[in-house]
Amino acid sequence: MKNNIYLVSLLFLAIFCAVLYTTIQFIQPSPKKEITIATGAKSGNYYQTALLYKELLKEDKVEVNILETAGSVENLELVKQGKTDIAFMQNGIIENNTYEHIQSLASVYYEPLWVFYKNESYSIDYVIELISKKISIGPEGSGTKDLASKILEVNGINSENSTIYNYSSSKAKEELENGNIDALFVVSSHNSTIVKELLENPKINVLSFKRAKAYSRKYSFLEALTLYEGTLDLYKNLPDQNINLLSTTATLIANQNLNEELIRLFLKKVKEVHSKKDLFAKPNQFPNTNNMMLELNEEASRYFTYGDTWLEKIFPFWIASNIDRLKILIIPLLTLLIPLSKGIFPLYRWSIRSKIYKWYKQIQLYDLKLENVKSEELESFIKELEELRQEIKFETKVPLAFMSEYYDLIMHLELIINKANQKRI
Repeated sequence: MKNNIYLVSLLFLAIFCAVLYTTIQFIQPSPKKEITIATGAKSGNYYQTALLYKELLKEDKVEVNILETAGSVENLELVKQGKTDIAFMQNGIIENNTYEHIQSLASVYYEPLWVFYKNESYSIDYVIELISKKISIGPEGSGTKDLASKILEVNGINSENSTIYNYSSSKAKEELENGNIDALFVVSSHNSTIVKELLENPKINVLSFKRAKAYSRKYSFLEALTLYEGTLDLYKNLPDQNINLLSTTATLIANQNLNEELIRLFLKKVKEVHSKKDLFAKPNQFPNTNNMMLELNEEASRYFTYGDTWLEKIFPFWIASNIDRLKILIIPLLTLLIPLSKGIFPLYRWSIRSKIYKWYKQIQLYDLKLENVKSEELESFIKELEELRQEIKFETKVPLAFMSEYYDLIMHLELIINKANQKRI
């Protein structure tokens, strides 16, 4: 009987192991903990922000490689070619979502467009006043060049009626300060060293867009912002008047083949960096998925809609991720447990009753033997029956629910003992 129980148990164990092994073949393995991010020049805000991501991701054992590039346009191509996993892109450099294999992750902060020009004792109120001037609109492949070209074009300014240069922001700053150019366009955070230094320079003015709201209506990716007097430095009163700015947003894009778990972990760090109050942004305004020009990544959409899962709130990310990955085991395990649960109770009853029923074969043999026992053998026969009764009492331990069947067994044995005693008389 015990051997039968062992065989049944081994059968269930073998089935369980087979189902487990088969299911594991369909579980996605843990991703390689490495991300490549395309940024911009080392002096730019994209690169500095990527360094913050790198430091935070290091805590989760994720290696981050940072690619220095010319800017947004080059970054877009690198993602398209699969040479980088994630990249910074200035929102608005593309006007449709037809780029294959590229998806948006989030907008992370405002990037104002600054137009600085020489202070010649007069102020410029409209971009059109820059016609015939020497203007730097940013290097090829940069988001600054793309946005500046759009703004100049709608104001009728081009290389035929003005002199256009494609200087880097640092080169353009130097040329403007030396009087070699009349104006420069730069798209950058207010934290940029170049922006701060130009605002402090009394020889340089910054253009305040009187028609900022008009531009924001024309281009969906632009917003009108106001930099209030004294905001950057109250002591120095920088700026010395309210300035109307146009602003796009810094957007993170990713190759669609990037692992969902890495995307989710990356966005957790992005949120940690950008959710704080800023000069232009309210608390938790960023990161967001507003005005995305590319298709939004599905995992990013889930994360910004539902936030952290209950597993992520309890466990470190990679532990929660591995537990979540094993959820595929639940279905086959339930499939196995349903018939197992139906069979385990009959198996239990059978195993208990087998402790009782195994004695009936011996009792039957003694019953048959009693008919042919001689009178001189009765004493030893009865003695054997008594020993069997003691053996049954000693070895047969059953739960209370089965005591009636146990006492039936004892009663049947007592019946044979009584028959033997009557035959002795």
